[in-house]
Amino acid sequence: MNFCVKCGRDCEESLDGLCIDCWLDGRKLTELPHHVDLKVCTNCGEFSFNDRWVKKTMEVAVQDAAADALRVIRDVKVNSVAMDVECQDLYVYVVNVHAYCDVLGYEAEDDSSTIVRIKNNVCKRCSRQLGSYYEAILQIRSGSKELTPEMREETLAMVENSVARQAANNRSLFITKMELVTGGVDVYLSSMSLGKSLARELGDAYCAETKESPKLVGQTTDGQDMYRLTYLVRLPEFHSGDVVIVNGRHCKLLRVSGHGGRVLDLMDFRERAVRRADLPDVKLYEKESDLREATVINRSGSEIQALHPDNYSTIDLRIPDDYEPGDTVRLVSIDDVFYVVP
Repeated sequence: MNFCVKCGRDCEESLDGLCIDCWLDGRKLTELPHHVDLKVCTNCGEFSFNDRWVKKTMEVAVQDAAADALRVIRDVKVNSVAMDVECQDLYVYVVNVHAYCDVLGYEAEDDSSTIVRIKNNVCKRCSRQLGSYYEAILQIRSGSKELTPEMREETLAMVENSVARQAANNRSLFITKMELVTGGVDVYLSSMSLGKSLARELGDAYCAETKESPKLVGQTTDGQDMYRLTYLVRLPEFHSGDVVIVNGRHCKLLRVSGHGGRVLDLMDFRERAVRRADLPDVKLYEKESDLREATVINRSGSEIQALHPDNYSTIDLRIPDDYEPGDTVRLVSIDDVFYVVP
């Protein structure tokens, strides 16, 4: 059993020879500096905490800045805080902090206040982005002369979605700019690794040809060579939905992937697999957008009668699926004979 040297009362716990009540009497448990500076990026609106830029609302950021600056004396632990924020103007906030503390198992409370000053800044990511910084160029091209608008939009959407996913865990990854060029589009990227992953992703998705080439652009302050990498992705001339020639047979291309593709033979309507190694030998016969259309006027078993797309005469067509009079079918002409493209 201890006794308090100030009040003389017996006590089980003592601090510096004092009972808890005498130790707490008039003692300041918490402390805040006169002011706290909080950096905000004027471009993206994120706040700087512990050398990291994070996205928060202004009120939450102000409260967190005050909480991070809160200090306590020895033997005191803060269990929770309640805050009152008063906005004096867009750049100055007064924060009153009521702290619920623990002192050797005893509950105590204390008040302190500070001024949080908002300081405009630019984070490293935005500084690089605004300065057109890039380490890699992703060149998207087509096996044909021009990259169609549809393919351009489709591939760029894939690139943007992939960058957004990766940037969620690494904010240094971003697209600096996109440029339409003769034959395709160039995407400027903040990271070599980002360019490599995007080239691999597009290559796998479209069975595209990919190439990588470095370019020396200077030296670092310690004499190391600095390179930028260009990743070329050359998409095949064909795409899903097109009519292609595989091993001498006309087929509809159903899909392509990193492992190869699948086609539908237009002569017997059977699906076949195409190995990735054989895809370079696949030849485009007709784009999906160039297929003709005809109206079904009659059906008889596995055949239908449709109107010729040019002279509206009746033509007989074999079908793999159910078609009814009034339906529209897509056609491809092979050796002056029309075939249904399901």
